[in-house]
Amino acid sequence: MSAVVLAYKAEPWLPRAVDALLASKGVDVEVILVDNGCTNDDVKILSERPGVRVLRPGRNLGFAGGCNLGAAAATGDYIALVNSDCVVEEGTLARLVEVVDTPGVAIAVASIRLSEDPTLINAGANPIHVLGLSWAGNFGKPETRTEPYDTLGASGACLLTTTAHWRALGGFEEKYFAYHEDAELSVRTWRRGQRVVCVPDAVAIHRYEFSRNEWKFYLIERNRLMFVATLWSARALVLLAVPLAALECAMLLLGLKQGWVMAKLRGWRWLWRNRRHIRRRRRELARERTVPNQQWMSMLTSTLEPAAMPLPGVTGFLNVLMRSWWAMVRRFV
Repeated sequence: MSAVVLAYKAEPWLPRAVDALLASKGVDVEVILVDNGCTNDDVKILSERPGVRVLRPGRNLGFAGGCNLGAAAATGDYIALVNSDCVVEEGTLARLVEVVDTPGVAIAVASIRLSEDPTLINAGANPIHVLGLSWAGNFGKPETRTEPYDTLGASGACLLTTTAHWRALGGFEEKYFAYHEDAELSVRTWRRGQRVVCVPDAVAIHRYEFSRNEWKFYLIERNRLMFVATLWSARALVLLAVPLAALECAMLLLGLKQGWVMAKLRGWRWLWRNRRHIRRRRRELARERTVPNQQWMSMLTSTLEPAAMPLPGVTGFLNVLMRSWWAMVRRFV
C-alpha cells in the first residue's frame, strides 16, 4: 500500500510520522513524501530511508493538490493519507485495510487522538452541517465505541481508501487547496452508494495545534460555500436559502469583530470569478450520484457544536431555530 505524507515548513513530528508508517505491521508500506514547502533538511534525510519516495513539485500545492500528486504516484492497492504531524500505531493501517475491504465500505478513517492525552479524540468522524460547516467530531472526549461506525465526513488527517476508489473519484478537488476537500470526498462516496466508516481501534496520535488566521478563515469560508454550491440539490438550496443567508451575515459580523472581514469578502470575489467552474463541477458531481439526495442529506446534522461556531451565547439559540427549520424542509430536499 502507499501512504502519502506532505512535508510543509518545519514539522517536528515529520520523521516520527514517516518512521511509524514504515514500521506498520500486517501491511507493506511505501511512503510517498511530497515536498510541499519543507523548510529544513527533513525531506533530504528521509529520502534516504528505504521505502520512502520523494516528490518535489517545486511549490506548495496545498493539501488537496499535494495529496493528489502523491496518490497519482501510488503503486499499491490502497492509498492512505496521513498528516505529517500524525503518528499511527503499528496496527492502524492493517486495521483500516481490513475495514475498507468490507463489502460496501470505500473509506476508513482512523480514530485520531490528541497527543497530550491519547485517550481523547481529536478528529476522525467529522459531522457535516446542513449549512456546510464541518468540524472535528467529539473533540476532547474519550472514545467509547469499540466497533467501526458510519460517519458522513472523514478527517483527511488519517484516512485510507482503495486506489481504485480514489481514482474513480479523481481524488480531491484541487481548487479547495485546503479545508473541506476531505468532506467533499466523503459526501461523494455516500452519494455513490458506498460507506465511510470510522474505526475506533485504528489509532493515530496527532500533534494538534489549533490556529486562526486570515488565510485560514478565507479558505474555510470560501470552501464551505463552494462545497454547498456543488453538492446540495437545487431544491435544498432554495429551502435553505434563508438560514444560508443568515449564516453569511453572521460570518460577516464575526469577521468584522475578529478582524478577518476582508478575507470573507475575498472569498465571495473568488467564488464569483470561478462561477463557471463551480457550475461545471456541480454538473459533474450530479452525474455521478446514484442515491437520492434525501438519503445522503439525512446524515447531515442541524446542530452546531461550539467549536464550529465561535459565537458564545448564540449557538444554542441558533441550534433551536435550525433544528426546527431542517425538520420542516428535509423531506423535500
